[in-house]
Amino acid sequence: MKHEVEKVRAPNIRDVAALAGVSYQTVSRVLNDSPSIRPATRQRVLDVIDQIGYRPNQAARALSTSRSKAIGVLTLQNVHFGPQTMVNAIEVEARAAGYRLSIASTSRADDDVRASIDLLSNQAVEAIIVIAPQRKFFAVLDELELGVPIVALDSSPRTNAHSLAVDQHAGARLATRHLIDLGHKHIVHVAGPQDWIEADERMQGFLYEMAEAELTVEPPILGDLTADFGYLAGRELLRRRDFTAVFSANDLMAVGLLHAFREAGVDVPREVSVVGFDDSPTAPHLWPPLTTVRQDFALIGRRAVELVVAELDGKPVEGRTLIAPELVVRGSTDRPWFL
Repeated sequence: MKHEVEKVRAPNIRDVAALAGVSYQTVSRVLNDSPSIRPATRQRVLDVIDQIGYRPNQAARALSTSRSKAIGVLTLQNVHFGPQTMVNAIEVEARAAGYRLSIASTSRADDDVRASIDLLSNQAVEAIIVIAPQRKFFAVLDELELGVPIVALDSSPRTNAHSLAVDQHAGARLATRHLIDLGHKHIVHVAGPQDWIEADERMQGFLYEMAEAELTVEPPILGDLTADFGYLAGRELLRRRDFTAVFSANDLMAVGLLHAFREAGVDVPREVSVVGFDDSPTAPHLWPPLTTVRQDFALIGRRAVELVVAELDGKPVEGRTLIAPELVVRGSTDRPWFL
């Protein structure tokens, strides 16, 4: 006789875990046919699955019988340099490890996110790597309880996923401290959208370093991470002229800022210093070459696959991994002209 939970709703992986007296990760490993699970534990989980009529998704069913050797990647449509570089590195590393990729691009709409996740599930992926900037993506993933390992390429600690990223907070502190050490006291931050995890981390790092230096902080300008917005923000800032430096949340907006300043005849870095974030391929070729915070996107992609493969092999994996950023000083920053 099947358990009563079926009368209320379809049983899920957490029901199996509770009745078997194991974690949901253990249930996932049983479904993944992990060799690290003891035979007695495996049988207890399988007995509960049969007892309550749990029906795992197609990916888990495939994994319980034969390995699909597929890794899913969930990413936003129209991705920038960083995410695309990570996807390329993931593909190369996955192929070297004997896995294939299944990539689903999504908009930010909840229904589209669910549809993209369903697409990955229907392709029997063994794990999912998430390259998405908003917390809502992970809320949907938690709600769906996929029963496969998830690696999130952002810097937030997570309960049901491994997180891997360059330390955004530390990177923003490096950029801000560089400007402060040059003697700048009036620094503007052109930030990214605050529902984007990494943009918020960068803004918090900027605010932290300014507070440590006991400097007055103007409210950050919230942007959309595009060069067009950077240009418009630069033109607006020129009406104020109450600053000597700008920390941009990414290189693209910094490109727009440099355009606006040059167009107005403002000398960078003599009159205004500019720092970006990412170290995109164009950064050293701008005029002046852009001081920025380097993120090793390819390394993140490779490490993501290493985490997935270790998890699928039943090896212990750190819940959160932060990679140190690097400040790259070029010609767009200098001491204020009056010092």
